[in-house]
Amino acid sequence: MSLKGPIISIEDDEDDQYLIEQTIKELDIPNEIRFFLNGKEALTYLETTEEKPFLILCDVNMPVMNGLELRHHINDSVYLRQKSIPFIYLTTAANPQLIQAAYDATVQGFYKKASNYVGMREQIRLIVEYWQSCLHPNKEL
Repeated sequence: MSLKGPIISIEDDEDDQYLIEQTIKELDIPNEIRFFLNGKEALTYLETTEEKPFLILCDVNMPVMNGLELRHHINDSVYLRQKSIPFIYLTTAANPQLIQAAYDATVQGFYKKASNYVGMREQIRLIVEYWQSCLHPNKEL
């Protein structure tokens, strides 16, 4: 994790991508944001990039490879686990079984997307502020 690294958003809905991007701009978060439409695209990026992402915001329901499958691939890779990138679900899908499955896969957070822009802005603000101030094994101090 690098405080200066990009924020990775794995989100297949263009409207939600737009809201996330606008929220990050409005909050004056200096990190670049990289969008991926599914877990497979994100996995390829994570396996090949030399960048040190700040955090991952991931939807659950996506085509090709969903968010839970992506998290399992990350957990199965020594290389990706050692990157210790905070992984947070930001999704409309939320039920007790899904939340349990996410935490069984050692996710660092699970948020049901707020139903309005103000709520989403607050969610993203809280997530980013937490990880900006949190001590972390790979944090560049």
